[in-house]
Amino acid sequence: MAAEIPAEKLGKCQCETHQTKSILYQILNNKHGRETKWHQRYRGPHHSMGSQGCSCVDRRVVLKTPEATTRRASEVLLKTLTFIRNLPSFSHMPWEDQVVLIQQNWAPLFVLGLAQEGVDFDLREISAPSLLKKILLNQSSTAGNELGSLSPGASLEEVQKMKSLLWKFWDLDISAKEYAYLKGIILFSSGCHVLKCLPYVQTLQQEAQQALMKFISMMFNRNLGRFAWILQLITSLRDIDVDAIEELFFRPILGGSALNISHLETLYIKPGWF
Repeated sequence: MAAEIPAEKLGKCQCETHQTKSILYQILNNKHGRETKWHQRYRGPHHSMGSQGCSCVDRRVVLKTPEATTRRASEVLLKTLTFIRNLPSFSHMPWEDQVVLIQQNWAPLFVLGLAQEGVDFDLREISAPSLLKKILLNQSSTAGNELGSLSPGASLEEVQKMKSLLWKFWDLDISAKEYAYLKGIILFSSGCHVLKCLPYVQTLQQEAQQALMKFISMMFNRNLGRFAWILQLITSLRDIDVDAIEELFFRPILGGSALNISHLETLYIKPGWF
């Protein structure tokens, strides 16, 4: 059963609504003298809504309007792969290197595409069986683990990180050229050292970074602080959990299947898909 998350409660731990903790609550949650409190509250879409250190960290969410949002997400993924496919510098690489780079970088490129296309989305929270209910039903730890692994929805904490990052990109009002350079920087990442043409990839990434810095210097009166801030956002893009992206945007389409490299290869190599 899913419930819509009110904006004013989206980032607020529901444990905070209980001022008095019962003995049973303390035993089940191991709260003796070490209860944690949030130091960061949700004050709007520009701020992080994480629940790190909170007993509600396992809250799960789904899209409020899955049909419309998954359609837009699929369009973003196709546009991203089309951009990659039309890069001469990328198509000249060995096929094995192309596959590795797509597999390694599709998730941050996809989130960057969401930012460029202005894709925002609302969420609904899914209620999960409580620990007390599992105990009363005498569920084994194995059954509990299976239940957790099969529970639908994405991690609220991870989705909150993604939404916060999207708003940071929108706050910067990044131009189309900047997005293009950012895609190049992310795509030609040399973090994976199994590439056959690693020096070539490293050179392409350096060229993309230099082009971005030159563009920002020219358009923003040598404001290289913007350049540093954007590069920091790229690092944050890589921290977004891939499972959360798949669960939120593509599980409604693929069902029990994961968006693995075989799906990406199919979209990438078949012109009819674009």
